[in-house]
Amino acid sequence: MAIQISLQSPSVSSSQYNNTIGKCAITGSSQHGMLQQTSKVKGVEGTVKMLKEIQVCLCVFFVFSFGVFYELSQEHGCLFSCKPVSKELLKQNDVMIKDRSIIFLETTENLQPRPLVLCSVESAARIYSDRPVIFFMKGLDNQTMGNAKSSCPSLSFLSAMKNVFLFPLHMEVLFQDTPLLSWYLQVNATQEKDWVYIISDAIRLAMVWKYGGIYMDTDVISIRPIPVANFLAAQSSQFSSNGIFSFQQHHTFLWDCMEDFVQNYNGAIWGNQGPFLMTRVLKKLCNLTDFKDTEDQKCHNISFLNPQRFYPIPYKDWKMYYEVWDSTPQFNISYALHLWNFMNQKDKKNITIGSNILVENLFRMYCPATHKRLSQAVEGNEQMPQNKCG
Repeated sequence: MAIQISLQSPSVSSSQYNNTIGKCAITGSSQHGMLQQTSKVKGVEGTVKMLKEIQVCLCVFFVFSFGVFYELSQEHGCLFSCKPVSKELLKQNDVMIKDRSIIFLETTENLQPRPLVLCSVESAARIYSDRPVIFFMKGLDNQTMGNAKSSCPSLSFLSAMKNVFLFPLHMEVLFQDTPLLSWYLQVNATQEKDWVYIISDAIRLAMVWKYGGIYMDTDVISIRPIPVANFLAAQSSQFSSNGIFSFQQHHTFLWDCMEDFVQNYNGAIWGNQGPFLMTRVLKKLCNLTDFKDTEDQKCHNISFLNPQRFYPIPYKDWKMYYEVWDSTPQFNISYALHLWNFMNQKDKKNITIGSNILVENLFRMYCPATHKRLSQAVEGNEQMPQNKCG
């Protein structure tokens, strides 16, 4: 620092001058030291401030990155493409994403599903490739599930699909915390001639109520995505099916259905616990009218979908699926096709490779892996195993 002192002043003596110079020198030196110290302090403070800013930026970056990673991990398709976890290690609760599951049931001990069942599951897995397709089977249990999957050809076939999962069916656990538990613990299944169908009607209500998603019968072939969340499928005008439906988790309509199931239980009347139940509960809630052309109906937050959406061929004409058509219909306004397999119990019509009947063409288009499997069995002069594992 430069200190300027005027030497021209006549009033300043030599000793005074020297004292002044000494003081100024000390003062200048002190000020210079203080400035250097101040500069160093400011430098340290600046460095600390910069480090804090970097730390904040890094924190923001990591929080943002974690958020992006978490969002990706929650993406619906990520369950099948992002998680480095074997399917065999995933449990039911890991897989059943809220409101996203496609649910199928097998309420007998059969572990070798027929071709139509395989097609139903495969077509759903293809149409809903970003959603878990879950097949609950009464014949499976936690101890033998791994062996069953490897020893049963049809189960191995289904397990190979990336978004298809097979799980045991534990009914008492499922019915916990629902109106159905007391009924299930009291009913005498051996006295119910249609028990397989009755218990299936109960299970599908509890399953969709607990987890949300779409329930489908195993004779439903999916052909395009269903664009609504809460729906019932009209089988005919003012009459609901229960072969395919969808609701969000804990929807009150399903709770009302479960209460009605118990209060008005009559297993001797065919369909009383199924489509008739759905229809009577819906009619309490909605004023149903006849459908106009291909329009759907809506009541509160429930869509009542036109019969053309799933039943373009009505039950009385079910054999048309096993006939040769001049050209394969496109079913342009349908989301899926219900093939009325219950009606086929007596005739036992099959899918014949090379027959060019409608159902074979549907297999070729919507479940090509199942069709290929059938074709290979024919070429090898083999029968696809049906009722037992080998």
